[in-house]
Amino acid sequence: MAGGGEALRVRLTNRYGRTPLTIAAATVAVGHRRATLTFDGVEQCVVAAGEELVTDPVDLSVAAGADLVVSLHFPKKTGLATYSHMPAEVARIAEGNHVTSSAFPPAEQVEARFYISGVDVLAPPDTAIAVAFGDSWFEGVGTTTSANHRSVDFLNRRLTRGWVVNQGIAGNRLLRDGVGEHALARFDRDVLSIPALTHVLVHFGINDIGLPGMLGEPPATADVLIEGFTALADHAHRAGLKILAATIGPFAGAGPEISTPENLAIRREVNDWIRTTGAFDTVFDVARAVANPDAPDYIHPTLDSGDGIHLNDKGAEAMADAVNLDDLAL
Repeated sequence: MAGGGEALRVRLTNRYGRTPLTIAAATVAVGHRRATLTFDGVEQCVVAAGEELVTDPVDLSVAAGADLVVSLHFPKKTGLATYSHMPAEVARIAEGNHVTSSAFPPAEQVEARFYISGVDVLAPPDTAIAVAFGDSWFEGVGTTTSANHRSVDFLNRRLTRGWVVNQGIAGNRLLRDGVGEHALARFDRDVLSIPALTHVLVHFGINDIGLPGMLGEPPATADVLIEGFTALADHAHRAGLKILAATIGPFAGAGPEISTPENLAIRREVNDWIRTTGAFDTVFDVARAVANPDAPDYIHPTLDSGDGIHLNDKGAEAMADAVNLDDLAL
């Protein structure tokens, strides 16, 4: 999904690639309208290993919430691909050049977003922009694939002015690298690089507490998490942004390696701090919004995707509804 505007350009990435990435042709489509993507006026490009590239702008208007289809043709095998995993959307992989095809060819479908790191839309000058910076609860794991039912999608549908950019990465952590660079390391690239930004919403902590048990590591302590959240808030404020923090969602149903008594106690302690600290401009209490009131360490059964740690479509909507639009001011 994209915010509304009169023109757009696509950001391509080979950040984690080990060899140059050759793109022989590329297009972007909105409904039945399609435009050829160029790079300094040329239809082919090479993205160096570890680098990113932005296409030339194209005059292709897009309504807020519209779906875009970006088609890329690689003339040879690419090797390891930089991608966003589990984005609640599919990529289609087919042999040959189909960038101008009017219908999807027979293709392998993978829930991933390969080589595309974002889309810039030329919006009206008074458009206010926020970014949802976090983990799978923003990226949309657990919601219906290809339905645009992520929590950020529901939040954008509530807005009358402005747009929230989704920078959630499933498995991402506040303090340690793993699935992508940790939050404090990727803040400048994934937050501060966004034009016209005024607010940042954050949801982190589940992976810092729960993932270490699956990796043979000790969980992050409450004190260390609080220190990390404080550093994140300070970074946002130094950049002139208002920061809205989510409480850490329930995960007691995720299995014994994750939902240990120690881990659940860490979540409760950090959430008590988030609710009462003055480090953030405001808090949206996701934990209470989606918890089972009879067992608050668990997601409510009607909001649980089925794995005990991710939200379904109704849960994602409840997460979005926890945000006070007056605090967001978009």
